[in-house]
Amino acid sequence: MGIPPRRSGAGGGGVVADTLSDRAAQMREALVKSQSFTDNMVTILGSFDHRLSALETAMRPTQLRTHAIRRAHENIDKTLKAAEVILSQFDLSRQAEAKILKGPHEDLESYLQAIQQLRNNIQFFNSNKSFKSSDGVLNHTNNLLAKAISKLEEEFKQLLSSYRWYKLGIDSSYRKYIDIRSVVLEESLRKLGVEKLSKEDVQKMQWEVLEAKIGNWIHFMRIAVKLLFAGERKVCDQIFEGFDPLMDQCFAEVTAGSVAILLSFGDAIAKSKRSPEKLFVLLDMYEIMRELHSEIGALFRGKACTEIRDSALGLTKRLARTAQETFGDFEEAVEKDATKTAVADGTVHPLTSYVINYVKFLFDYQSTLKQLFQEFENKDDSNSQLAAVTMRIMQALQTNLDGKSKQYRDTSLTHLFLMNNIHYMVRSVRRSEAKDLLGDDWVQRHRRVVQQHANQYKRIAWAKILQCLSAQGLTSSGGGSSVGVDGGNSSGVSRAIIKDRLKTFNMQFEELHQRQSQWTVPDTELRESLRLAVAEVLLPAYRSFIKRPMVENGKNPQKYIRYTPEDLEHMLGEFFEGKTLNEPRR
Repeated sequence: MGIPPRRSGAGGGGVVADTLSDRAAQMREALVKSQSFTDNMVTILGSFDHRLSALETAMRPTQLRTHAIRRAHENIDKTLKAAEVILSQFDLSRQAEAKILKGPHEDLESYLQAIQQLRNNIQFFNSNKSFKSSDGVLNHTNNLLAKAISKLEEEFKQLLSSYRWYKLGIDSSYRKYIDIRSVVLEESLRKLGVEKLSKEDVQKMQWEVLEAKIGNWIHFMRIAVKLLFAGERKVCDQIFEGFDPLMDQCFAEVTAGSVAILLSFGDAIAKSKRSPEKLFVLLDMYEIMRELHSEIGALFRGKACTEIRDSALGLTKRLARTAQETFGDFEEAVEKDATKTAVADGTVHPLTSYVINYVKFLFDYQSTLKQLFQEFENKDDSNSQLAAVTMRIMQALQTNLDGKSKQYRDTSLTHLFLMNNIHYMVRSVRRSEAKDLLGDDWVQRHRRVVQQHANQYKRIAWAKILQCLSAQGLTSSGGGSSVGVDGGNSSGVSRAIIKDRLKTFNMQFEELHQRQSQWTVPDTELRESLRLAVAEVLLPAYRSFIKRPMVENGKNPQKYIRYTPEDLEHMLGEFFEGKTLNEPRR
């Protein structure tokens, strides 16, 4: 209610006081009611609190179970999520391992992704060491990663060449290419006729067969180096352009087998038993190896081809050494040749023609021989070396011929034999390049030797028969007087001596004619020269003898003058023709 307005005046004070008293009473009554209400509320609330507390006490076990269940669910959720992550890593690892095992060749991009996945897995398991199998997983993954990287490095080498191989239309496999090309090269050599022969195989072959095979080998070497190997080098250079080590390695592996097959034949020849006839084929083989030396060096360059280069160079040196030793063997063989086969007619001995032809062939290899001498002697003047060797061979031949000439019982035939053989040597030298090497002095000196033997032949063969035509013994010891024109014996000389001299001359000349017409002087000019030399001595002496008065004017001179000078000259023309015993006269 509202407070009444204050009244003025004294009477008005009581009323106010009453009013205030009433108000206070009312307020006390309201306060009491309010306190009572509060107390009731407190009592009610207290009772409610007690009931709530009892309820809470009753509900606490349930709340605890509910909380535990909720925590368990949360843990299960977390575990499931963690397991899902781990299982996903295992799944990714299995996928990556499958790609790694396939290798990078089929799908390089997937392979690289698999390697990255392995790295991610390693990082994951390193961060989750609490996982009890993490150590085992890490070891397996690290090993797999190492294998993957190794395969990747190998693939990288192949990829370096793959692009170029595809450009060339060649199989892109690095190893497959080598295998295929090496087989193709070896097959090409086999089709050419190249054989892999051992020293024993070579030793069993007939010389004619072996000589043909050596000629073929020289041809094959030139084809192989200039065509087959050069073509293969070009391909390898294109494939590996900019990658020299791979380029050389590829070429070395592709050609190694073929080179080995080719060089093995050369080695077999170089190591086989030496013989003089092999010298020229050895020089041919040495020559082709020298010719191809620079090309082999250019084709088989680089460290990877070192073994092949060394093999080729080694063969060259072995051929040179064997050729040099064979050269020395030949010189010794010429000097010590013990062939017993004598040439009955005194003509040029087969050894002489063999040696001279041998020497003439040697001069076809002058440049090769000079190179050969320099290979081991290390001297600048290879010309003088070749000249010295040639002179030694010629001297060895002369020494041998001197020995062979002693087989003849007839000394005149000995000199005819030496004349023929040394003349053959001189003539051959004059007509060949040996003249420039041996010099005019050698030629002139040996021409004089030829003349000396010709003179010795003439002296020994014709001395006895010329004695028959000598005036010695046809005059008396008092000297002076010749046989008389009337055929008397006024000079003291018996007619019987004249007859005996002519009879002896006829017999000896016929014997000489029969024997020496079987002898041979093969050189036409030398033969005519020798006949003329004999005729110049014999015919004047014969003419002089038969012109003596006692002979010419004697009784029936035709009985003992069997030949005219013209007959003798004709018969001399039949000397040194190499006729058989029963061959009729011309």
